[in-house]
Amino acid sequence: MLTEQEVARSWSQVFKGNTFEPASFDRAEQLLEELRPESPLRHRLSLELEELRQMHHGRETVSARGR
Repeated sequence: MLTEQEVARSWSQVFKGNTFEPASFDRAEQLLEELRPESPLRHRLSLELEELRQMHHGRETVSARGR
């Protein structure tokens, strides 16, 4: 099990840059599973992951329209 500090550091590395690959979302889910269910960091990162997914989905929709 990783510490909250290790998860936070890895999280930053996963989403560094503007490229969000499907593997990035899978890795983020794995990192969340490393945290205790009651962890405030887990809650915050879960919300952030949902926002990133929505942003990624929005970008895919816009780029599909432009084709």
